[in-house]
Amino acid sequence: MNTYTDYKLRIFPINGDGTPCEIDRAQSVTPTTNLNRERKDELGRDGVVGYKKGIPQISYALTQLEYGSFEFWQRITNSEDAETSIDLNDFKTSKSDIVAYLTDDDGTFIGTMHYPKLRVSGFNFTIGTPTDDAQRSFNLVGEKAIQWQGDNKYYIFVRHEAGSGDDNEISLATRVPALLPDMDVSGYSDAKKYIYRVLRFRGTTTTELTVDTDYSYSDATKILTITSVLTSDVIKVYYTSSTAPATLFTDNDSDPASIAGDSVVIEIGIGTHVYRLQSIDLGVTFDRTDEGEIGNPEKILNSIKSKTVSIKLGRFLDKDLTLEEALRDVVDGYGQIDFSKFVDSVTITAKIYEDNTQETFKCGFKATGLSSTEIADGASVQNITTRNFTFEGDSLTITNNIGSL
Repeated sequence: MNTYTDYKLRIFPINGDGTPCEIDRAQSVTPTTNLNRERKDELGRDGVVGYKKGIPQISYALTQLEYGSFEFWQRITNSEDAETSIDLNDFKTSKSDIVAYLTDDDGTFIGTMHYPKLRVSGFNFTIGTPTDDAQRSFNLVGEKAIQWQGDNKYYIFVRHEAGSGDDNEISLATRVPALLPDMDVSGYSDAKKYIYRVLRFRGTTTTELTVDTDYSYSDATKILTITSVLTSDVIKVYYTSSTAPATLFTDNDSDPASIAGDSVVIEIGIGTHVYRLQSIDLGVTFDRTDEGEIGNPEKILNSIKSKTVSIKLGRFLDKDLTLEEALRDVVDGYGQIDFSKFVDSVTITAKIYEDNTQETFKCGFKATGLSSTEIADGASVQNITTRNFTFEGDSLTITNNIGSL
């Protein structure tokens, strides 16, 4: 049996030079694999002829408690560690491997569940009630699910930055690559039999290198050799081994265990605090363009056709109509609030602090160019009257720099 304490999640960015890290404060993951098998029949036969094996479709849902760290945002967008602000365009071509290292109740390592090259199709930031923890959730898509076991039970990552001269050899002797089980070992080079993937990050471009053309590997020497490198090239090697990587999961005791609703400040416009707020659901949906090609099971084009930002604010109806006045762009006490005249360029900001003293800023969201799409009032016996607002736009910044908000 494998329980939640031994389900250790890590993310491996594909593009850029971001290094793998554990996925902190995860509450649930629900990967689903649709094998995309299509039954084939024919006239004159009673019974199936066979099945067309299409490209699998992976949907991967991940939910985390909000804990104020910007690290996962950097990894999921393949951004550099120094990056302090992310916008929705950063999700276009970013992709990542997500793995779960699995151990049973007896402490025996089972293997690694691996979902390669996942792309983000949407995400949410939510606070259900003023006393609830803030949560963030992600929806990702991909085409492959792999369970590594036996001699291949550990998924290994090695980073090599080329120094001056012909610094093109990478030793894999510490954690020796295992033979890839699905590869016919006869007639193939060691590189094709042992190495899962090799990437080169040069300048701002990540390139997947071609086996035998761009790199080679010798099982005798445990040396992987890059055909041609330039100084400062970063080579990223992915393979499997029977030997554990240096790090499976590192406990994060520096960030808060969670962040509750009383530690989050929601503003509309420039610094106008939204009072009486009971809930917020900030959601982003991408209409992705991930296209393949004839003769190749991989998706060769990753992009986003359109982006939708939706924000729902649940609020008590009160004599303080600051929010309505801001949406109408009128002064305090203006005599008529005509909903049809709400402006179409609203800015909503969520500032996330370490605790309810609201002194230590952690990270936040800024949505601009929002339009009000719905206002829903609710009144019932023995309950406070509510007014819920829905906004829609296509621009969002995520940042750990309060100056960017």
